[in-house]
Amino acid sequence: MADTTHTVTNQPPPLVGHDVFATDAALTEGVERYVTPALHKEVTTELSELGRAAGSEHARRWGALANDHPPVLRTHDRYGNRLDEVEYHPAYHRLLGHAVSSGLTAAWTRPQGHLRRAAGFLVWTQADAGHGCPLSMTHAAVPTLRTDPALAAEWEPLLTSQVYEPGLRPMGAKPGALAGMAMTEKQGGSDVRTNTTRAEPLAEDGTYLLTGHKWFCSAPMSDVFLVLARAPGGLTCFLLPRTLPDGTRNSFRIQRLKDKLGNRSNASAEVEFDGRTWARRVGEEGRGLATILGMVAATRLDCVLGSAAVMRQAVAQALHHTAYREAFGSKLADQPLMRNVLADLALESEAATALALRLAAAYDAGTEADTGPDTGSERHFLRLAVPAAKFWVTKRCTPVVAEALECLGGNGYVEESGLPRLLRESPLNSIWEGAGNIQALDVLRALRREPAALDAVLSEIGTARGVDHRFDGAVKGLLTELADLEGIEARARRLAERLALVLQGSLLLRYAPPEVSDAFCASRLGGDHGTSFGTLPRTLALRAIAERARPVLPEAG
Repeated sequence: MADTTHTVTNQPPPLVGHDVFATDAALTEGVERYVTPALHKEVTTELSELGRAAGSEHARRWGALANDHPPVLRTHDRYGNRLDEVEYHPAYHRLLGHAVSSGLTAAWTRPQGHLRRAAGFLVWTQADAGHGCPLSMTHAAVPTLRTDPALAAEWEPLLTSQVYEPGLRPMGAKPGALAGMAMTEKQGGSDVRTNTTRAEPLAEDGTYLLTGHKWFCSAPMSDVFLVLARAPGGLTCFLLPRTLPDGTRNSFRIQRLKDKLGNRSNASAEVEFDGRTWARRVGEEGRGLATILGMVAATRLDCVLGSAAVMRQAVAQALHHTAYREAFGSKLADQPLMRNVLADLALESEAATALALRLAAAYDAGTEADTGPDTGSERHFLRLAVPAAKFWVTKRCTPVVAEALECLGGNGYVEESGLPRLLRESPLNSIWEGAGNIQALDVLRALRREPAALDAVLSEIGTARGVDHRFDGAVKGLLTELADLEGIEARARRLAERLALVLQGSLLLRYAPPEVSDAFCASRLGGDHGTSFGTLPRTLALRAIAERARPVLPEAG
């Protein structure tokens, strides 16, 4: 009787055992677009290996375990000695170790490192978004440390190492290191100018003792942190190691772990510096914000990548489920209304991926080591495009995931599907590294202070002028917005949104199949779209758009 009543039918097979990279057309085509011929085989082989690992049953289970068993704070040992350590589930260390060994913290030392890292980050964090936090901060610490050549020479080889070893030990005893940051305080949040943490100089030049409290410190078991504190000369950036050169522990008091909505595999903490916390100055006193801007710019790009990864995984799950699930006599994916929803979601995901990869390619072209003719223009492009992309792509993540979850019906609302975890994760990147208003205002700041940034973005957009009348109309609307400075601050979100949409449209018109760019221009730029997903014009090639985005299992052909 039990066997009869519990026969399983009309359920999709698990979405495991596939290559997450190779089955994502928008991603593979983007990498193909930007990677140089000399590196093509090396990069695509590397990404396919990572893609197969990300699509494996092992990675899926690691991600689930790391989130089902969140980090635990150990403030003291059994004898009352202070520990200030965070214990993670072994699955978290496996995820992090695989990421580090795959070069996701080594962009600065490899040719086209930012592009290949961005694609790898987008692939691998689909298994779990939480461990992407220390990956991002470790990667982003490098440009800030390079403002001090001595510190960079000491720490950069460790931060870009492809060897991961958990646990706190002196720098010389570990083959690799992870970096975190602790900037915000409870009274100010993003307004770090209100920080009160103090830095008292010691006799040794460049060394200080810190006193203060940090409201958010991500990945507190990292080996070293970048922090902001007030030195005698003003707000200053510091490098704070968990372990001192003599092998003893630095005074780094973890007061509590945050009980977060999502991102549960990763620990976020409040930490206390008690006047004995030793740190080294990075850059000049009073130049803390300017010094740390390189880190902020890099982590903001990772917010775009992280949201693109969450969207891609949610849309992949929706497309996979509906390709197998039948209702009312046919596959869900073959039903006109569901097909409209799936195509709409696929459009959003592809546009996010295309913009993220363009930013990563610009980082490669605009690095200080690159002395080519495009170096300066790409840096200017990034100055405006990064905050606009960070604003828009991270904002789109939550509605995309919520709609994808609904495609699975009640199955999507159950934890085992993985969609609830993605939904909890989806708002985070819009908050990290400055919430929406911060990004929109930074767009205005770039427009006012760096005219070359607007020139670079308009030059990029202009390469698609004349291809589609709806795109041309959107560009004209953007220019009208830019020409009208009356009440510009209140319109900053509107401007950032339009800028990001026009950039996405330009990329899709040049590089995506006609059915994709046509649908994007009609809906996102031409206004032929409702306020919910699944309201695309019926005349578009909806089936082709959805099928392009579907991850096909190997046995399905």
